[in-house]
Amino acid sequence: MTQASSRAGDALEIVQLEVGLLHNFCEVIGCPRTGEAALVDPAFEVDRLLAEARRRGWRVTTIFLTHTHDDHIAGLDEAAALTGAVVRCHPLEVATARRLAPRVEAVADGEEVPLGDGRVRAIFAPGHTPGCVCWFVREPAALVTGDVLFVGSCGRASDVEAMVDSLQRKLGALPEETRVFPGHDYGKTPTSTLGYEFATNPALRAETPAAFREWVQRRGR
Repeated sequence: MTQASSRAGDALEIVQLEVGLLHNFCEVIGCPRTGEAALVDPAFEVDRLLAEARRRGWRVTTIFLTHTHDDHIAGLDEAAALTGAVVRCHPLEVATARRLAPRVEAVADGEEVPLGDGRVRAIFAPGHTPGCVCWFVREPAALVTGDVLFVGSCGRASDVEAMVDSLQRKLGALPEETRVFPGHDYGKTPTSTLGYEFATNPALRAETPAAFREWVQRRGR
């Protein structure tokens, strides 16, 4: 199990924990001054995530979802019941989330959700699923990517055109120093930066749908 931490300016701190048997990364994002905090994709070992929040004196008021594949929401019912937090996700993922949590709200693309002294921005990034959201904290820049982007690769694309657009246009518009917090520990390091990934990650170096498909075929051989 791994744990990493990154401060997002003076407002928010991101703590990354590896949980479960599928190499999932989950994040606890907290405001040290107010103690308000959020979980991202509470998949497994919810007790560890909440214990980390308590250790820091944080209370979880929000749960952010990148998408609702089972390996990212397996612990959502437990996390929602123990915290009473509001779950925020893409409109296309609301129905699934509501089967597990009573308080679910859709976010809009570009919407900034207040969290203590800071804000977390929803960036719609379809391609892995139609309802994928990356969650961006501004200063210094950090991005929780779920299965949209891993260190050294990316998640499986259900829609190649949408995936390439999300990777190139949506993520490409963010600062190159943005710290990437992926949804799984599949790379050489737990985190990376967008600048490094655009320079080295073949999923990002494939700038067109045709190039992306060619990379996927090569990877599958």
